[in-house]
Amino acid sequence: MDKKEQIIEVATKLFAKKGFENTSISEVCETAGVSKGLIFHHFKSKNGLLREIFSRTTNDIKKNNLTHKAENPYQILSLLLNSFFEQLKKDSTFLQLNVSVISQPTTREIVKDLIDERAALIFESTKKIFNEIDPINSTIRSYMFIAELDGIALNYLSIFNDFPIEEIKSELIKKYIQQ
Repeated sequence: MDKKEQIIEVATKLFAKKGFENTSISEVCETAGVSKGLIFHHFKSKNGLLREIFSRTTNDIKKNNLTHKAENPYQILSLLLNSFFEQLKKDSTFLQLNVSVISQPTTREIVKDLIDERAALIFESTKKIFNEIDPINSTIRSYMFIAELDGIALNYLSIFNDFPIEEIKSELIKKYIQQ
């Protein structure tokens, strides 16, 4: 792993564990074994580092959830849901940080344009699927679907220690695919 990737990995873990405001660049440097100069060379600032981490999550969402090729919208929803739940389990630290960043006013302001871009991307991709299933109600069904997934992520990552993730996944599949 190169130094830039190492910085991103360490900063993600520290920001997720301690919070963005409570993590100093010095702590990131010490934990990653790099100089402040290297961090500022790659990211220009602590805010720049946060923006890079948030952008990477958006790119992962694009790659993992929004590029499915399938024959019908129900197959796409099935692939999307499976990918969403896999990512929740696999990238929990990364996603925990995202929940924290979005919900804190100071960090939200730092990445507001990236949040807006991600939200538009997710909404348009979801609406495209629901346009094929129910064109009349595609907008409201898209908002509801996104809100359900966001709520599941929030509860799984931040609230409940024994969240029944597999049972929730099964119920969503029944709700959206096995209608």
